[in-house]
Amino acid sequence: MEDNANYYRIPRSEWQSFYTRSHMPLTQEELDNIKSLNDRISMQDVEDIYIPLCHLIHLYMKEYESLTLSKGLFLHRYIKVPPFVIGIAGSVAVGKSTTARLVQTMLARLFPRQKVQMITTDGFLYPNQELEKQGIMDRKGFPESYDMEHLIEFLTKIKAGEKNVQIPVYSHEVYDIIENEYETIDQPDILIVEGINVLQLPANQQIYVSDFFDFSLFVDADPRLIEHWYLERFESLLDTAFQDPTNYYYQYAIGNRRDALQMAKNVWKDVNLKNLEEYILPTRSRADIVLHKTTHHLIDKMYLKKY
Repeated sequence: MEDNANYYRIPRSEWQSFYTRSHMPLTQEELDNIKSLNDRISMQDVEDIYIPLCHLIHLYMKEYESLTLSKGLFLHRYIKVPPFVIGIAGSVAVGKSTTARLVQTMLARLFPRQKVQMITTDGFLYPNQELEKQGIMDRKGFPESYDMEHLIEFLTKIKAGEKNVQIPVYSHEVYDIIENEYETIDQPDILIVEGINVLQLPANQQIYVSDFFDFSLFVDADPRLIEHWYLERFESLLDTAFQDPTNYYYQYAIGNRRDALQMAKNVWKDVNLKNLEEYILPTRSRADIVLHKTTHHLIDKMYLKKY
């Protein structure tokens, strides 16, 4: 990300000094379970990057609660503080899922009175059968492949404080929505919404997903690095998929490895890179924080929006 007049550019060495804490909120084993396949993250990253980040999120939360209280005083009535919603965006394979799970775990540990839940927008993809019916299976991951009306309806219910709101479950192993399986979100104090599309502005809609966000984060890296991570992850998936014939990657795992890798390179170029350049990167400037990565997933700097 080039220097932007709308952001404070903060090197890692400076960011890590903003807030220190003597107690580490999680163990190495827990961190290993949080990180995604082929992602790299260390306890030093937790200390240098994520503890200050969670402290910043807490500052936003206190302002949010204060504004709700002020509205109640103005209206002479009690207003319950709606859930604080955090959006986390970024490319496929950039490590945003690891970031989302880590932020969820740390917020729950640092603020134990807060109920923290997380969803991924993968659950709002149309099922493969519907994508094939619409002739857009090769556009899976692009804006039109998501049921955005359903996602907005879900967020409306969450902000309204509804109980036990169910959402579909997506499986990366079968590469599809799992029929008749749901995840339940029940009145969280904090909801994290992770996905490549959460900061996008879909056409023909008056309300956008990002309208529900009280804080947003974009995980960023050079596209050439993300391609490398994407192909690394694909190979790692092949190394285990051959054991399960129901796995989407089984067909590639038992075939010629060179052909499979060429297929993955084509998918990156024709689908993921195109989606990144046309729809995902243009939303980066809408985030409150941009977390920038360099080689080996090392976070080297942060960008904090000025206003």
